[in-house]
Amino acid sequence: MKLIRSKKHKKVLKYIIGISVLVPVLIVAYETIVLGKDNVVLLIDFPSVYSVLIILYYGTLLVLGGSWALTEIKHVLNLRNEKLKNELKYLKAQVSPHFFFNMLNNLYGSIDKDASKAKKIVLELSEMMRYSIYKGESDYVSLKEEVNFIENFISLQRLRYYKELKIDFKVEVEDESLQLMPLLFINLVENAFKHGVENLRENAYVYIKLQAKKSKVYFEVENNFDAEMKAEEGGVGLQNLIKRLDLVYANAYKLETTIIKDVYNVQLRIDQV
Repeated sequence: MKLIRSKKHKKVLKYIIGISVLVPVLIVAYETIVLGKDNVVLLIDFPSVYSVLIILYYGTLLVLGGSWALTEIKHVLNLRNEKLKNELKYLKAQVSPHFFFNMLNNLYGSIDKDASKAKKIVLELSEMMRYSIYKGESDYVSLKEEVNFIENFISLQRLRYYKELKIDFKVEVEDESLQLMPLLFINLVENAFKHGVENLRENAYVYIKLQAKKSKVYFEVENNFDAEMKAEEGGVGLQNLIKRLDLVYANAYKLETTIIKDVYNVQLRIDQV
């Protein structure tokens, strides 16, 4: 059906272009051949009725052409926005499986060691899964909800590990209702545990800092790691986050990572949320 309509539109367009080109050619031919003029100025000394009709014809074409151009531009923009939304939805859908796959692997190892603790982990995990599934589909969530999600994640990590951990999460927020992209910080926090705490037998630490003032957000994660272990090249989670940031915040964010000896630091700044 779309193909038929497209062919009809093309055929009509050809007729309009043909008529629009033919009219001035006929006018010039009439004035030079029939009237014998050497210099031709369109519509000068031409019958007024025909002049009005010709002006109305081209005026109508101009209006219709402008309307068509605006419609096409709007259509292209809608397609672009739809494509971006679908891409963002796909990326957000990747966050949950990636995160929970890691968590379920860790849970498996805890079942035989401590069944009671494993049950607590399952409860914590179910709460996080509920948030990830339902809130993760939203365009925006409140900063308070994201903070709670991170706190639940930290609580879960404390249950998982049998070794002593130093975890510090500082929050300095002016407005907890500030809206931002869901699941914005979890990849950075998860990486601190996965690549740092996971491989250290002692003295493992994770420092997290969140500041929000007006529409600006600053998030920082620092952790130590085993410098003797080969560092993994950019993981799936981090690449996913960068793509989502590009789509939602474009040039309004800055993500920096630094490694000094056995300390990894990542900072995310968003100037407009």
